[in-house]
Amino acid sequence: MIKLPKFLTIFAMIVLFPISAETKETYIPILVPITGFLSLEGTAQRNGAIQALDEASSSLKIKYEVSDTSTSPEIAVTALQRALSRGKPVAIAAPIFGTQMLAMLPIAKRAGVPLITVSGTAKLTELDNPFIFRFFPGDAVVKVAHARYVTEVLRAKRPALLYQTTAYGQSGYSHLSKALRKAGVPLVFEEALAPSVKDMLPALTKLRASKPDVILLHLHSTPTALAIRQARNSGIELPIVAGSAMHQPSTAKLLKDHQLRGVCAETAASPISETHPKLIQFTTEYKKRFQTLPDAFALAQYDGMNMVITALRSGAKTAMDIRNWLATNTFNGLAMKYKSDGKGNMGHDATIVCYDGTTKTPKITKKYLNVDGTFN
Repeated sequence: MIKLPKFLTIFAMIVLFPISAETKETYIPILVPITGFLSLEGTAQRNGAIQALDEASSSLKIKYEVSDTSTSPEIAVTALQRALSRGKPVAIAAPIFGTQMLAMLPIAKRAGVPLITVSGTAKLTELDNPFIFRFFPGDAVVKVAHARYVTEVLRAKRPALLYQTTAYGQSGYSHLSKALRKAGVPLVFEEALAPSVKDMLPALTKLRASKPDVILLHLHSTPTALAIRQARNSGIELPIVAGSAMHQPSTAKLLKDHQLRGVCAETAASPISETHPKLIQFTTEYKKRFQTLPDAFALAQYDGMNMVITALRSGAKTAMDIRNWLATNTFNGLAMKYKSDGKGNMGHDATIVCYDGTTKTPKITKKYLNVDGTFN
């Protein structure tokens, strides 16, 4: 028997394609943005999926391929249609980018294939689509925790916000501003920025003039780093509580240690900050495989794929079997316990991490469990 190579490049969009010729395999494509302004988040998502699927290969025959969806909805849709034309996937690791997910959802619904994603865009699970399963807590969870930390722990009274113009940014802004108003602490300043904006100083100047006592960010990875660097370089030393992009080691790497002093972030988890043996094992193996540190996006996608793998081991064979199993079972992942709220929101906990200005490894400051009451 000829042993085929584990990784086979087919064409530019397809990055990895392990193939086994021994038995019929389960097909699980990975469609994520690994170029463009979401490359840091998408690469982490890809790595988490690969690690889970490779670990399962000792007992299950799983075929996967990785397609780069970049940041275009059209490219994402093309990648999805190509994956569906190649075989019968039982599940698909789907992009973190909410705009792409919105374009892919109707196609996945018609095909009857569950999308396993870590996108935080709240609208994704509000469209009555039974084929989406979100393993990163959505904005209805993490933005409530974001607002609670700002108002209850920092006791801020005058928050100011910079957020992205993308679907992700709009979703975060909507939930964060609503939670702040409910707490009686409305925003004193807000401005939306396109991901292409490199000069944050005009927005920061207007923000500073509003006399805030804390800066809130809901930006993608590179814009988050740019906003913090330019704020600190311009002498703004206010506390900053950012979105989940800031917890990423790849984002922190773009800043100097001292620029991170007084910076916190909401996230689902921070694997590099944890001391639990299983999380240390995950982090060690991830670093060995990918020569970089894992973040919450990698861990959430890893957990999501492992829930799919558990469904397969429990007897699920088809895409509908997987969908039904995910919708009705509880799964103890590494980051948290997962259970669908009936809409496909699987994660219900949030974590706040903070940097002390001497290291790029944040400390876990606060955990908010079962924020939306799903486990009540």
